[in-house]
Parts: sequence; C-alpha cells; structure tokens
Amino acid sequence: MLAMKKCVLYCSRSSVSMTRVMSSSSLSDFKAWNEPMFDYGPGSEERAKLEAAIKQYDGQVTDIPIVIGGEEIRTSDVRYQVAPFDHQKKIAKYHYASADLVQKAIDSSLKARKEWERKSFDKRAQVFLKAADLVGGTYRMDLLATTMLGQAKTIFQAEIDAAAELADFYRFNVHFGLELQKVQPVSPSSEITNKLNFRGMEGFWAAISPFNFTAIGGHLPVGPAIVGNVSVWKPSDTAMLSNWTVFRVLREAGLPPGVINFVPADGPVFGDTVTSSPDLCGINFTGSVRTFRHLWKQVGQNIDNYKTYPRLIGECGGKNYHLIHSSADAETVAVATYKAAFEFGGQKCSACSRLYIPQSMWPKVKQLMLDIHKDVTYGSPLDYKNFLSAVIDEKSFDRIKGWLDHAKSSPNLTVIAGGDCDKKKGYFVQPTIVETTDPKDPIMQEEIFGPILTVYVYPDDKIMDVARLVDSTTVYSLTGSIFSKDRQVTEQLLEVLRDAAGNVYLNDKCTGSVVGQQPFGGTRLSGTNDKAGGPHYLLKFASPQAMKESKVEQRGWRYPSMDV
Repeated sequence: MLAMKKCVLYCSRSSVSMTRVMSSSSLSDFKAWNEPMFDYGPGSEERAKLEAAIKQYDGQVTDIPIVIGGEEIRTSDVRYQVAPFDHQKKIAKYHYASADLVQKAIDSSLKARKEWERKSFDKRAQVFLKAADLVGGTYRMDLLATTMLGQAKTIFQAEIDAAAELADFYRFNVHFGLELQKVQPVSPSSEITNKLNFRGMEGFWAAISPFNFTAIGGHLPVGPAIVGNVSVWKPSDTAMLSNWTVFRVLREAGLPPGVINFVPADGPVFGDTVTSSPDLCGINFTGSVRTFRHLWKQVGQNIDNYKTYPRLIGECGGKNYHLIHSSADAETVAVATYKAAFEFGGQKCSACSRLYIPQSMWPKVKQLMLDIHKDVTYGSPLDYKNFLSAVIDEKSFDRIKGWLDHAKSSPNLTVIAGGDCDKKKGYFVQPTIVETTDPKDPIMQEEIFGPILTVYVYPDDKIMDVARLVDSTTVYSLTGSIFSKDRQVTEQLLEVLRDAAGNVYLNDKCTGSVVGQQPFGGTRLSGTNDKAGGPHYLLKFASPQAMKESKVEQRGWRYPSMDV
C-alpha cells in the first residue's frame, strides 16, 4: 500500500500487480483505463525480468531493417545507435532509406489504404487493444530495456513512458474513437435520418517522431491509423531500438502490412519526399520549431500539387515555468521543481526551465533544493540509484555546454549548483541551478532541452508584475505551474497567465501529464495544441461525411412563397 501511495503522488496511477482487465471481443461497453505500474523494488519479480531483458539487448547489436508493406529491406547506408551513457557501445544497426524507398513506402501505404479504411472501427480497434496488452505484458520488459539502453532513461522514467503511456495511448484512442461515433446530428423526425460517418482521409500521413518518448514514437503513426488512415513513420535515429520494438508489437498485434511503414531515413530526404507527394494528407510531428517550420513552408510551397489540403500537427517544445506565491508550501515547491527540471535530464518538452520565487521564500527553498542536489547521483541508468543519466547525443551535449558556459561568464547569472559536464564516456551534464538578476536573459527565453534550471527572485509584492513577465518572456506556451494556497491570488494569476501555457498545474510540477487525465499540447511556438491523450485528438485525422436519408416522397416543385 505504501508503494501504491508513493506512485499516486508521482503520476496519478496505481502501482499494482498487472492483470489484464478485459480482452474485448465486443466493444459496446469498452472503457479505457490507465495502465498500472510496477515498482521494480529490490528482489521483485519485475526487476529480475527487466534485468534479464537488459542483459539480452546489452549483449548484442540489433539489426533493424526498413519495413515497407511487410518486406524487410536493408541498404548500404548503415548507421548505428549507441548508448548515450557509453557512446562507444553500439546497441543497434539500422538502415537509411533513400528517396526512392520513401516513395515506395508511400505507394505501399496508399495500396493498403482502401481495405484498412473500410474496416469497421471495431475491427481496427481490436488491433490496438491487443497491442496495448502486448505493451503491458509480453513486450513490457523489452520496451523498458531498449528505452533505458537507447535513450538513457532510468527504470521509473522508462516505465511511465514505454509501458504505461504507450498502452494508455492505444486504449484511450479506442475509447475516444467509440465516443466520437456516438456524437451524431439531430434527426428531426422519423421521416429523416441524419448521420455522420468518420472516415479516414484520402492519402497518407507522415509521422515524424522524437527521441525523448518511446510512447510518442509509438503513437504518432497510430493516432491516424485508428481512424482508418495509413502512415509512413520516420523514427528518431536516437530512439531506433525502442521504436523498432514498438513496431514489432504492432506487427504481432495484427496490423496489416503497409498500414504503417517503418522508414528510418535522413531528415531532409524524408521531408522532401513526403512533402512533394501529391497524396500527402497530413504530418504528425514532434520535434524542433525549426524543423516544423521548414516542413510547413514546404507544404505551403507545394500546396498547388496536393489532392487535399494537408493537416499539420506539431508539438515543438517549451520554456516552462513554476511561479511561486509566498503562501506556497516550501518543501512542495522544492521537490516538485527539482523533479520537473531534472528528471530525464530535462529532456522533456514540459520540463521546468524557469522558476520565479518571492524573496521571502527563496532562502528556504534554495536550501531544500541544494539538500536534494547533494543526494542526487547521475550516471548509467543501469545503476538504479541514479536519478538521471546522460543527455541523448553529442549535438545535444554541446548545445547544453554552451548554455553552461554562458551561465559561468555572464554577470547576470550565478551557478549555485552543478555546472559541470563531461562527454569522455557518456554525454553527462550535471543538474544545474542558475540564479539570474535579469529576467530577460536569453537563458530565461530560449529552450535548452537539458538539465538547467534558472531562478529569478522577485519582491513579494510584485507577483502580478512577475506574472505578466512570465507571460511575455518567451515565444513558447506549453506547460506551467502556479504554487499558492491563496485561492484569490491563484485565480488572479490564472487570468494573467491564461495564454501562457496549454497545460497548467496548481501546486504540482509542470511535467507528467497522463493520457486521459491531462490532454497534452501547447500554443504559440510550442505547437498546434491538438491535445494528444484527449477526446478531441482523433478528429484531426478524421474526414467526416454527413449523410441524410429521406423517407418522404417528393411531390411538386413550387414553394409557397412563389404564390401570388
């Protein structure tokens, strides 16, 4: 019971032994649930199983093909995925697709589209419900092991991502799809029947997924597919092993060949090919602002060539805040902020990067955070005591190091914890806390995507001014948290910050949204705010068809208004 309560505090989930709640042959009464999680405590059965899976993948270089229409293809353009915490260790060998192979994948998806789109929703749903059960059962340890090795996630971070969130996406997609079909237009009498059919779109979706969440990789091509679409999936180079494991799950669950094609490729080659295809009907993207803007421009330049107007979904990161009122609980602020800033090395779109705190509270909260910092260790995710591990690759490391150098050289900034980094063996960056006297310093405005938290201390009576500062400092609007026990102040802050975040938390950290509980997405340059994990997300992939059936025989053509 203690373990269960601990996990509920972390993520609003139960930590209980896994039982398959249902295997549904009829979906009429289906209701989704959030996947329960294991604790992986010392001596537990789940830890032993996970260690066996890690040993299996850690001792081999997995060969990962391109998969188009069920055909496994290997090319001469071979790349390797390495473990970020030990970059001399190769864990996967994969093959880049040429532009011709990307086009072949498009053609394969279009060939599979008609049969897949015309299947009933229930039949498509059964595939993804089975996939959810495989994620939570047979493949659970494979998904965790490949995520830990390939993306340097600790056990807990891998569990909430590669097991729980991925299973949640698949089940809640089914749940929301069923609910969507219940929303039907009014039929005013027994003589007229009106109906909405939720079709897949004509053409194919391009799914371009990031490294930081295995669940996002496994969801971006599946979101369109549940509605009847086909997808060409470009997985991230630095999440290749875990994403390949997801694809294996989908194949075993019965996904027909060609509905989702697995196509590792160079980014520009993939982007140029899909955006130049007249059959592109949408892009489902998570990644950088720069890349999403480039794709959007390419779509705009090719708009005259498309058979339909492509829909663009983008989730592009954030510069997320914790805003503290003097009435807040100091320990809650310290614990929540440290976790939000440094779990998974700050490589979450929702990670806390800005802390605004009143002068009266800062000495206590600062000491509490420094106390946590003394106890936190970082290193290999295979050493279970570590709170965080390496950042994903050398490019990321070098970018973060640039910010550390800025923090050490700027007269406005003081490093009060951490600040060191080393890439000799792995891409390791210490969790770093920086204090600033300038709330508009670039470190408070630009996304870092690494373990750096910057603190601005403000006079207690200036909180509303600071709230306006929070709102206007950055181009992003993804997540934010307000910590306050004064409800009147909270309501005032919510009004000032109404546009500053797509996901707002009160007295909780700004990370950890749960599918079905906190639909996720932001505005401004954070993205198109389509709220994955919520009831409206699937509408983005649907092409509704309204149908009217009349049972009245038509007599006469004149309207009464024509009489004189």
